[in-house]
Amino acid sequence: MHRVYRPRNYLEIGVNDGRSLALSRVPSVAVDPAFRVVTDISCDVHLVKATSDAFFARKDPLIHLRNGRNPFRALARRDPLNVLGGDPKVELSFIDGMHLFEYALRDFMNVERHSRWSSVIVLDDMLPRNVDEAARDRHTKFWTGDVYKVVQVLRRYRPDLVVVEIDTAPTGVVAVFGADPESDILKNAYDKIIEEYVVPDPQDVPEEVLVRKTAVRPETLLGADFWPALTRARNLRRPRSAFTSLRGRIEAVAS
Repeated sequence: MHRVYRPRNYLEIGVNDGRSLALSRVPSVAVDPAFRVVTDISCDVHLVKATSDAFFARKDPLIHLRNGRNPFRALARRDPLNVLGGDPKVELSFIDGMHLFEYALRDFMNVERHSRWSSVIVLDDMLPRNVDEAARDRHTKFWTGDVYKVVQVLRRYRPDLVVVEIDTAPTGVVAVFGADPESDILKNAYDKIIEEYVVPDPQDVPEEVLVRKTAVRPETLLGADFWPALTRARNLRRPRSAFTSLRGRIEAVAS
């Protein structure tokens, strides 16, 4: 996705040993309360040793991505329309933090607040292969927790988004398109959502999730024809109305 979408900045929640962060070649912010990076990192990165909740509670969490008073920094970051600075927006995000539904949902809400409609938000560990992997209380080697429920919530409460499940090994990812930083739907319904979806183990994982009924092959998504148009719209700061024409092309891949 770094290669196909060519983001000009990157946000990662859940660094661990740095293997996914090592893929970035652009200004990045990486958040983890207990990271242990053992991999060479080849990007301009701000490593934040904190929980994601604490990180997003900061006054200016994305200060590392802010061009400030140096317009040449925007040019160097392939972002000439942002030479005068302004509120930074994340173009590619990867959420792989705490494997509990309420944490993942909050991470998505916070990331969306700092994104544009043309941004891509990816969530990891979204397709458990069995009920044990989906348990809130970990007792398996591979563990997704109950974060798979984020997809259910987004499709129920946020039909304005396009959510694409991707059949990656071992525990799947989801890509979300069409972010709306102005939306307060999830925020207003958060308490009700938590009351309904946070339940004791064992989790009632839908069969279609376990068999990955609607998941697409990663090669299919990355080879889709909408990426150049999405990237161009992002670079030119096209208004949200431009998402209307792209939405159908993205949904066609997911179907």
